Amino acid sequence: MKKRTKRKRFNIFDEYRKSWKYIKESKKFIYLVIVIFLLFFLLGFFIPTPEFLYDEIMKLIKELLEKTQNMSQLDLIGFIIYNNAKSSFLSIILGIFLGIFPILDAITNGYILGFVSSFSVGSGGFLNLWRILPHGIFELPAIFISLGLGVKIGMFVFQKGKIKTFKNYLINSLKVFLLIVIPLLIIAGIIEGTLITLLK
Repeated sequence: MKKRTKRKRFNIFDEYRKSWKYIKESKKFIYLVIVIFLLFFLLGFFIPTPEFLYDEIMKLIKELLEKTQNMSQLDLIGFIIYNNAKSSFLSIILGIFLGIFPILDAITNGYILGFVSSFSVGSGGFLNLWRILPHGIFELPAIFISLGLGVKIGMFVFQKGKIKTFKNYLINSLKVFLLIVIPLLIIAGIIEGTLITLLK
């Protein structure tokens, strides 16, 4: 009689450790998006924004403020977590196209954050930046991890055994998203939503 092979039980702690290991294995892609993000953050902060771009960014900010101004604290926290989670998920999934979309996302987010930081400093001094720091400690690493893994997924086309590599990259990235990125975004969302409500 054939012996039945025992199915390996799902262990959340093992999967969590494997997810961190996968992040370490993907660090060069994560570092790449951090460098791109910081470069465009500095451009947005120090270089005067062209008028057409300034108008577009201010329009986006105005629309966002109008959408969230009457939300309760709980609704605002949910809104922030949902939008950040959706953005992070898409950064990973759309990385399939040679990692182009995560890189564009790093450029856009870096520039807009630089612009907003410069605007905040200009209107209220450097102390205004403290509002970004508490949730940024959790939110930015989650975003960088998602963007980096998205870029890595796009590199499957340059590997031997493309299908197998793609599946491996995708499965591991989704595990990281669920076990590490989502918890970081939940913490960031709670902090950000609470701070916004308190400072209204």
